[in-house]
Amino acid sequence: MDTMQNLRRTCYCGEVTEAGKTVVVGGFVQKVRNLGNLIFIDLRDRTGIVQLAFNDETDREIFEKAAGCHSEYVLLAKGEVIPRASVNTDMKTGAVEIKVTELRVLSKAQTPPFTISDETKTNEELRLKYRYLDLRRAPLQRNLIMRHKIAQAAREYYYANDFIEIETPMMMKSTPEGARDYLIPSRVHNGKFYALPQSPQIYKQLLMVAGMDRYIQIARCFRDEDLRADRQPEFTQIDLEMSFVDVEDILQMTEGFVQYLFKKVLNMDIPTPLPRMTYKEAMERYGSDKPDTRFGMELQNISDLVSDLDFVVFRSAIEAGGSVRAIVAKQAAKTLTRKEIDKLTEKAKGIGAKGLAFIRWNDAKPTCSFAKFLPEGRLETILQTLGCEQGDVVLIVADKDKITLPVLGALRLQVAKQLDLIPAGKFNFLWITQFPFFEWDDETETWVAMHHPFTMPMDECLPYLDTNPEKVIAKAFDLVLNGTELSSGSIRITDYELQQKMFEALGLTDEEIEAKFGFLVEAYHYGAPPHGGLGIGLDRLTMVMLQAESLRDVVAFPKVQNASELMSECPAPVDTASLDVLGIQIKENSESNRCRITSQIHICCERIYKKTSTDFPVTENRCFCVSHWF
Repeated sequence: MDTMQNLRRTCYCGEVTEAGKTVVVGGFVQKVRNLGNLIFIDLRDRTGIVQLAFNDETDREIFEKAAGCHSEYVLLAKGEVIPRASVNTDMKTGAVEIKVTELRVLSKAQTPPFTISDETKTNEELRLKYRYLDLRRAPLQRNLIMRHKIAQAAREYYYANDFIEIETPMMMKSTPEGARDYLIPSRVHNGKFYALPQSPQIYKQLLMVAGMDRYIQIARCFRDEDLRADRQPEFTQIDLEMSFVDVEDILQMTEGFVQYLFKKVLNMDIPTPLPRMTYKEAMERYGSDKPDTRFGMELQNISDLVSDLDFVVFRSAIEAGGSVRAIVAKQAAKTLTRKEIDKLTEKAKGIGAKGLAFIRWNDAKPTCSFAKFLPEGRLETILQTLGCEQGDVVLIVADKDKITLPVLGALRLQVAKQLDLIPAGKFNFLWITQFPFFEWDDETETWVAMHHPFTMPMDECLPYLDTNPEKVIAKAFDLVLNGTELSSGSIRITDYELQQKMFEALGLTDEEIEAKFGFLVEAYHYGAPPHGGLGIGLDRLTMVMLQAESLRDVVAFPKVQNASELMSECPAPVDTASLDVLGIQIKENSESNRCRITSQIHICCERIYKKTSTDFPVTENRCFCVSHWF
């Protein structure tokens, strides 16, 4: 095995484009072509591939060393850049090659479990198991470089606008922020726990109280929640907060960043101001508070057209204060066969609907699933109102609006994908504003904060806090790109009396307020400027800008669906000695259907509870208790 000795890399492989220079390159062997008296090695690094050439004029020792190279060997090579006899137009470096005069084999490699190439059919599980090999592939390397450029652009823009980058704690007090905390037991304070931050929310508000009027941080955040394609248990956000501002100031500052970012990274002009839509309008038109506006197929309310029908599904929905709504899939009848509509029906039921009505106009006469309830001429009226033509399909859901709207919103996206209606390379930004402050939780039968309890209500809504929570509108806003929520933000409450009132409206007792938020409320007693901010998801932003299908494509070492990492096999057990230091005992509990907890921290079905003498069901025959030795 060789060492670098006195050789040092002078340029990257993908930068070797000019003949006549002597260069030193280093990288991994992509491919070896041994033609007997000629050897060609494709050497790869994160910038690209360059060809190394060995012939009869090459020193025999170097030639034999080259002959012994295989894929993924690590080489350092010095030589003269010369024109290639046959130009490869598919490569940036395809017009030249390096005539090698010195060669170091720095590391040999076993045959990898899959081929390191741009395109691969290797299943994702295997690639995640060997993630360090998967990351050698050019597409993933380009993704990580893009992520770096986005973070760099964020710092450039916000630094230029007088923001100060400040780190906030990674170990903090557990406070409710909408998801479950990852908890860290304390060795020094036995029986007590730190929490990993779901966001820097409270600390950045305290920085505003401290007078650091423009804060930014590329912040790591942690949330113990179920994973999706656009969600990881640990993620990064471009986090910011500003003092002496209202909603418009934050929106304009963010729009400036969007413009700067897309011009710098993609050389694309994004016109501003960005479109805006209220939460109510977004739900009514698209069935989502993060609508993809790159295509139409908007929701339509047909309640007035069917309210008199003797069809119990429609009638009961309307009588209960709900509605009957539809989407029209243009020229979809050939794709949305009856079998496909049945699949959509199952999907609708799976996300809360009681069923799915439809009109399919494939032949001269349309097929209607509720035709027997329609009087003469009513079907024609419905079709005309909806703007239907032969070849179209109508999908209809009837229920309370909190069911009807999101179900149709989900079907809208599903059908758009099936019909290939979503244009590639298009970026549609949208601000969603005027969110409800509260939302009703059916499980607890209480009002809960839709954002977080530090969000400022609209001034005109303050009288409704005690009497009509459903009428309270928040000074909250989301930034949406192509149907993905990039950012959530708000103006914060700074008056301690109003903050106290807000906590009480959420059902918190004085003791709970003091225990969870006492330090923040106390800070407001010493003067707090009006402030607000947002957090832009760096991972999601990168994913959408690259038009990647999953966050796993833009995160170096991602977790899978069950929040584990296949490569390192974490989370993993720890030894008893380490647990003893923390005062923790792992106790296996195999009761079949219920588990009784008394003064314990119980981890069950991926949910964390801390309760006293409480029963709750488990969905599997086995669960695990983490009992603290109080």
